[in-house]
Amino acid sequence: MLDSAVRATSTLEPAPRRGRPWTARVRSAVGYALLCLVALAFLSPLIYMLATSFKPPADIFSIPPSLFGSEFRWQNYQEALDYMPFLRFMGNGVLVSAAGTALSLVVSSLSGYAFSRLRWRGRNLTFMVFLATLMIPQEVLIVPMFVMMQQVKWVNTFQALIVPWAFTAFGAFMLRQFFLGVPQELDDAARVDGAGTVRTFLLVMLPLARPTLAVLAVFSFISYWNSFLWPLVVINDVSTLGTIPLGLGMFFGQQGEQWHLVMAASVISMVPTLVLLILLQRHLIKGIVTSGLGGR
Repeated sequence: MLDSAVRATSTLEPAPRRGRPWTARVRSAVGYALLCLVALAFLSPLIYMLATSFKPPADIFSIPPSLFGSEFRWQNYQEALDYMPFLRFMGNGVLVSAAGTALSLVVSSLSGYAFSRLRWRGRNLTFMVFLATLMIPQEVLIVPMFVMMQQVKWVNTFQALIVPWAFTAFGAFMLRQFFLGVPQELDDAARVDGAGTVRTFLLVMLPLARPTLAVLAVFSFISYWNSFLWPLVVINDVSTLGTIPLGLGMFFGQQGEQWHLVMAASVISMVPTLVLLILLQRHLIKGIVTSGLGGR
């Protein structure tokens, strides 16, 4: 009986798969079309910037406006590099952003672990006060921070550009939320194997937090890279210690606005952040999804 049932079952052909109804296909096509329009709307300023970087100066404000100029000028990029020490500004920006990002990752991971896994009196109240600092605008902190930099003699130094903004509550909040979502049983298993708090943090928690660390690295790097107000206040020798935002401001002066050079320099300044996004793109989506989950 069992053999005959098996043979009878094996002779049955699988039911043909039904295709999606045409209404579902239409909805999908409309959705993709709307997404393409939204993406084009967000990309249009970048496209215009890239096209303007190859225009002659006389064609930038032409009437009627056009996407392409009368000629294709590669010289704009060479002139932008020769107009100021742009490569030095790029190097300073990479140095400040990379060092600030590394310091921010260390501080945020340690504070996030302390606020999530360690038990100590006043932990939640301290975290709430720490988190409340996110509501203070950067402009309000400029004067007291500048006074502090004067007291420690860090004015016009790389330390003043790197250290103050590495101790922010945003990274601590992201890492705390991720660590709260990790099962407590992993800590117990590490403790049974003889691992202390430090080894558990380094060998168990940090490897799990790589996607969240990647997201925080991108946010921190872009924040340092695009910072303008604080370097403008704390840096006196722009030609030596200036970063990209300060360098772009040098195109506006007594000789007028060099918009074609500004656009070319802006395109060049996007390269480091694009490289970082390409290198970390595998972890970004997972990190964004998991960094805000969980809670105990």
